[in-house]
Amino acid sequence: MTIQIGINGFGRIGRLVFRACVNNPNVQVVALNDPFMKLETMWRESCIIWRAKKSLPRHLANNPISNQIYFTYDNREGSSMLYLFKYDTVHGRFKGQAEIKDGKLFVNNCEIYVFAEKNPKDIQWGKVGADYIVESSGIFKTMAKASLHLQETSNILTKLIQVIISAPSDDVPMFVCGVNLETYKPEYKIISNASCTTNCLSPIVKVLNDNFGIIEGLMSTVHPTTATQKTVDGSSDKLEESWRGPELMRVALAKDLRRGRGAAQNLIPTSTGAATAVGKIIPSLNSKLTGLAIRVPTLNVGIVDLTVRLEKETTYEDIKKAMKYASENELKGILGYTEDDVVSSDFLGDTHSSVFDAKAGIQLNPTFVKVIAWYDNELAYSMRILDLIEYVEKVDS
Repeated sequence: MTIQIGINGFGRIGRLVFRACVNNPNVQVVALNDPFMKLETMWRESCIIWRAKKSLPRHLANNPISNQIYFTYDNREGSSMLYLFKYDTVHGRFKGQAEIKDGKLFVNNCEIYVFAEKNPKDIQWGKVGADYIVESSGIFKTMAKASLHLQETSNILTKLIQVIISAPSDDVPMFVCGVNLETYKPEYKIISNASCTTNCLSPIVKVLNDNFGIIEGLMSTVHPTTATQKTVDGSSDKLEESWRGPELMRVALAKDLRRGRGAAQNLIPTSTGAATAVGKIIPSLNSKLTGLAIRVPTLNVGIVDLTVRLEKETTYEDIKKAMKYASENELKGILGYTEDDVVSSDFLGDTHSSVFDAKAGIQLNPTFVKVIAWYDNELAYSMRILDLIEYVEKVDS
């Protein structure tokens, strides 16, 4: 029986999950939701917003012309779902048929409903018969927010659905294929696929820890540009709330000013929770790993640089053997292995979560080693979302 999937958020991951579904006979996308995109053409919507005088800036509130009501125009633009699905700068044209009929999207003659709801409770997942919701909007990442998908207000939701968040979460169980799927429980209705970097890091950490033991480690990920970054210098979108001033006003402050700098002109050091999250995936390593990210001006494929102190003495040759064995056995399809002289573009479209680069690692002494792994941070991650869904479906049924 085909697994029916709904996708909320049609950004990079949402679109690539959709493409991956098209090539997987076990799953079918039945609906998309994105309030900031139209199905076909570019669009601009203008609306008039009124504001009470007391909410205006002081220079306007003191203007007698303003009186009680002040009108402003809010221009909003959106893009075409069809266009962005068919054409992709990184992964190329969609190799199939995609068209619009009667307000619906048809891909290879399969009908997909399209919604534009901002509140997940208003999305009619029940109407389309969705079994699983891929929450890829980047907004509903907590248990409370993601659970809105399970509270459909149309009363059409006739069966239980499950939500898979395509991002790490602070309070939702996280899973990494090949590493901790056995800890999944059928009572979980909302789960996370962790992050693309955690999906790359966890397999190599597992191999090292299972074979040699890890005392502690530091990770750096050299990560491609993402949609949250700026084309030129601007304000950072990574914010945190704070209470400021004598009246304790709640304000949003830039948490990472460097995230606002031009993505194409800079190497940008920033934070990442990917290494810390491994402690949730492999509890015995909790508080033993941490890391940082460096955002670089490329579009896809990242690299994980992991330096660890090991419990057991070993050689780099033995580490290579352990990685190669795992890639051919228990982590086949998840962990790749290469001894070729590769660079990042060689991994565009690679579906492994992590590819161990045997030539790139180095060792200082028998217990101190650096290992390197590559990952297609878009496509490989999207493939793991489907793997996670198929695993959950198998366990639950």
